[in-house]
Amino acid sequence: MNVGLKTQILPAGEAAVAAAARALSEGGLVAFPTETVYGLGADASNPAAIARLYQAKGRPAFNPLIAHVGDIAAARRIARFDTAAMALAEAFWPGPLTLVLPKTEDCAVADLATAGLDTVAVRIPAHPVARDILREFGGPVVAPSANISGHVSPTAAAHVQSDLAGRIDLIVDGGAVEVGVESTIVGCIDAPMLLRPGGLPRAEIERVLGRALVQPAPDAESDNGQPLAPGMLASHYAPRARVRLNAVAIEPGEALLAFGLGAISGIDAASHVMNLSERGDLDEAAANLFGHLRALDAKGARTIAVMPIPDEGLGEAINDRLRRAAVGRE
Repeated sequence: MNVGLKTQILPAGEAAVAAAARALSEGGLVAFPTETVYGLGADASNPAAIARLYQAKGRPAFNPLIAHVGDIAAARRIARFDTAAMALAEAFWPGPLTLVLPKTEDCAVADLATAGLDTVAVRIPAHPVARDILREFGGPVVAPSANISGHVSPTAAAHVQSDLAGRIDLIVDGGAVEVGVESTIVGCIDAPMLLRPGGLPRAEIERVLGRALVQPAPDAESDNGQPLAPGMLASHYAPRARVRLNAVAIEPGEALLAFGLGAISGIDAASHVMNLSERGDLDEAAANLFGHLRALDAKGARTIAVMPIPDEGLGEAINDRLRRAAVGRE
């Protein structure tokens, strides 16, 4: 691993897009904004570049990656769509939805990126900078979150820099992201299955399908013991601090991650307080989640107590990330 690499940071624009496409074509690693979180991109067809990406993130190589493409035609070159998958793609792409689909026979995505599975995870991002880079590059780009594996996901270029400076070639700074949690992942192999809640609420997907999504068993795996989709490891999205969920009282010295303006016992004893959304807005809370976790971690909190968050709409994705952040730390 070439730690100590000089990482260039460029503001989003034509020069940054050209530099990003050039770096990707040369096997480099490029962080760029999507509407969900910042992604760390590598040429999806280049096993050596993908191996560099796994090393830079410290990511287990059995954890598959999402291939990002510019349009549905490009998606159909690497994945096979059934009627349900095409309905979802036409309804929600570009946007925060990833589909796990059977690979085409001539799928360009390297086996290393799919963890050897017969499926590929694919999405079309909505962020204009991401789309410009994909258009300029001209091929699929794998792009997991641009952070050390298991750490809190990045929602600003500064978060990427703090984790990956010296490990990657380029960071394209497009400002803060809009959604703030990763894409929703739906498997369309048999009946459509919710593999990971995310930036597209379950209810919207079920409205288009006209039926409920199948729910996998917790931490579902393939026959080889591999996760079926990205982001399904039990421990993930984790700050250094212990995370305590559904807190109704604060213990002395704990930091508080609040939601809304509900009363909570012992708040005066909190070392620090940050509110995901004072008005109780789940969209705002999702956008703030990873940034607030990073900020409380940076303040040296040993424990972050999290107020209860409704498990509806984007709250399902927020609670999923918080549960995974708390594994092994509660």
